[in-house]
Amino acid sequence: MAAEATTAIESRTIAKVSWRLLPLVALGYCIAYIDRSNISVASLTMNPDLGFSAYLYGWGAGTFFFGYFLFEIPSNLILEKVGARIWIARIMITWGLISGLMAIVTGPTSFLIIRFLLGAAEAGFFPGMILYLTYWFPAQYRGRVISTLFIAQPVANAVASIASAEILKMDGMLGIKGWQWIFIIEAVPAVLLGLVVLRYMTDRPAHADWLTEDERNWLQRRLDNESRQIASAGHLTWTRALADPRVVALSLIYFMSVTANYGIVFFMPQIIKGIGLSNTMTGWVSAVPYIVGTIGLIAWGWSSDRNKERRWHLIVASTLGALGLAFAGWSGASYWALLGMAAATVGIYGSRAAFWPMPSMFLTGTAAAGAIAMINAIGNLGGSVGPLVVGWVKDSTQSFSAGLYFLAACSLMAAIITFFAARAAGAPAAVPSPSAAE
Repeated sequence: MAAEATTAIESRTIAKVSWRLLPLVALGYCIAYIDRSNISVASLTMNPDLGFSAYLYGWGAGTFFFGYFLFEIPSNLILEKVGARIWIARIMITWGLISGLMAIVTGPTSFLIIRFLLGAAEAGFFPGMILYLTYWFPAQYRGRVISTLFIAQPVANAVASIASAEILKMDGMLGIKGWQWIFIIEAVPAVLLGLVVLRYMTDRPAHADWLTEDERNWLQRRLDNESRQIASAGHLTWTRALADPRVVALSLIYFMSVTANYGIVFFMPQIIKGIGLSNTMTGWVSAVPYIVGTIGLIAWGWSSDRNKERRWHLIVASTLGALGLAFAGWSGASYWALLGMAAATVGIYGSRAAFWPMPSMFLTGTAAAGAIAMINAIGNLGGSVGPLVVGWVKDSTQSFSAGLYFLAACSLMAAIITFFAARAAGAPAAVPSPSAAE
């Protein structure tokens, strides 16, 4: 009878927490992703207007991640101290304002500076959300929960592709160019949602007056038990966690995966336009791979949680991403390349659902905050490498094929490192069972 009561409380509590928090978290990440990647569609007219080469554009797109890298760990440590509500709201309002400043770019210098500042402003948002979800969801739910968060990525790319293509049609309105309107209009939601976060986000279960007392007690006890299990294996300070072999391995894996991801994100509209489509049709067609990728993301998260396994799910997803990118490179400027990029997005986004629950299996508290931030910071340096290499290859060869082969090799390396380094470093492959005390 007691077990049935616990199951009922668990189901009720997780449902309440999910409906209260996940829509807000996912919408925030969706808007964040739009503001960092809307440059891909804007580039269709911005690059010719400002005289940017593919190489310079790749530099600017990737400069975002240098700012992100430098400020990510301090940002996540501050979030752990002051709470998610205040800090996430600060991040969103700041990046919204700076994103709008992209409309005043006049040349290479202002382009690089504002992209750097945008990365610095957004630093800590994603790892902060990953950390925040560990405050609310036991380990066995995190694959599905993180899948929900990551749905924001392909959805944001699809929405940004379609919306930005339509906004480009406003070219000349009030004397403002279409690509400038993209940055102005798409900056507003970040500021507005930042104010909503400040009002509605709850820092910890203990502060959740929208849960009953027995629900709060069950959730806090479950999370505390898991933290004690992790701590019993050896407590790590955040500085020691940064040098832990498991953290280093995960950082390398994520670096390779992110390199592959952003090489596609920032150049997909230009690749697809090479088929011979108009700007508007390019935006709509660019949304297709991301819609397909959403299906893979949901399926991988569900399967990873159901089978209580992370490592092989990550290996298979990364390999699929590599095969899709290689096929796209081989296909050249054709609709077959679109099929390859759709397969690549299934693999790349699907890998996230298996990857991001892994750090919280052996880290907790401030150590988790620092390590998750470092993994994401190092990984996101790949966001500068991918666009830079693809842009350089395009200028050098007048083709995207070799660049896509490079991205495929990066995704394959993520699978290889996972196979060897994750096992050797002792990164957990299976989801821990709930404590017997439950």
